[in-house]
Amino acid sequence: MEKDTVTLRERLLGQYPALRDLSQEEMARVLAEGTQREVPAGTVMFDEAQPCMGFPFVLKGEIGVSKLSENGREIQLYTVDAGESCILTSSCLLGSVDYDAHGVALTDTWVFILPRPTFERLLRSSDAFRHYVFGLFADRIGDLMQTVEEVAFKRLDERLASLLLRRGPCIRATHQQLADELGSVREIISRIVRNFATQGLVKTGREQITVLDPAGLRRVAGIEAA
Repeated sequence: MEKDTVTLRERLLGQYPALRDLSQEEMARVLAEGTQREVPAGTVMFDEAQPCMGFPFVLKGEIGVSKLSENGREIQLYTVDAGESCILTSSCLLGSVDYDAHGVALTDTWVFILPRPTFERLLRSSDAFRHYVFGLFADRIGDLMQTVEEVAFKRLDERLASLLLRRGPCIRATHQQLADELGSVREIISRIVRNFATQGLVKTGREQITVLDPAGLRRVAGIEAA
């Protein structure tokens, strides 16, 4: 086995333990049938109305999955980090439907993509792989329900405070990126960030926000102290 193939195999098994239950012969088929893709940040991984051609394993980097409204506003549904997989891709493969959202590499990203026939064969033959795929739905549905609750019931300042707490203490992002993640517009996010800075909750810099007062942000977000 060539060195690059050995490295890929070790990376896959390290990030995705469900693959450890595959036989050596099946794992060799997976490596032979799949394709590697290394892309820079900002690359569109898939787009709305495109057919889904394969199941990606993220070995390095982060992919953001977002939905664009008719009026041009965008909201980030979830992110897919190394060791995770995309529930939307799973849904498209299982239902034989096109994507209804788009995915963009948020950082330089390395993925290994299983073609549809390999994905379908593993679903039939591997209990561990099947449990892994369907387990994605339980995890992501919880994440999506939280997103829906925040959008529907929480004020934007509360949602931004929660986001900064999750991403802190030093958040490297533009106001536009934060707005996209929250489904808002840059001007409103900038106004709230300035207000937070005036209150001494954060300090701003070039494409950077530093959390100074986590307790204060928790009060804004409505999070009870531990």
